Amino acid sequence: MNFPSELKYTEDHEWIRIEGDTAYIGITDHAQQELGDIVYVDINTVGDTLEKGDVFGSVEAVKTVSDLFIPVAGTVLEVNDALDAEPELVNSDPYEKGWMVKISVSNPGDIDGLLSAEDYKSFIGA
Repeated sequence: MNFPSELKYTEDHEWIRIEGDTAYIGITDHAQQELGDIVYVDINTVGDTLEKGDVFGSVEAVKTVSDLFIPVAGTVLEVNDALDAEPELVNSDPYEKGWMVKISVSNPGDIDGLLSAEDYKSFIGA
């Protein structure tokens, strides 16, 4: 499994890449393996301002549907439109082409509570 060290992680198995006052969010390599083949990503929160821990969408795999939780407070700026036609990008490239939302971070202090790659690996027992 892959755990890029430049990312932060949550106990809900999301990752976040901070770029200034914006951030990209998706699910971890571990999460996509646990879910199996992703068949649909449902995110209808563009323009919504969400608090840390709010649901920003869901991901549907062959056998289950799982909610997606925003790791930091912010406003959803963009959804990865490529996932409409190719939801399997979440499986094949979860940290790059399989990103889910881009947000404007409203509370940078939220980042401090997130897990490092090493902490996340320990959390999942990898």
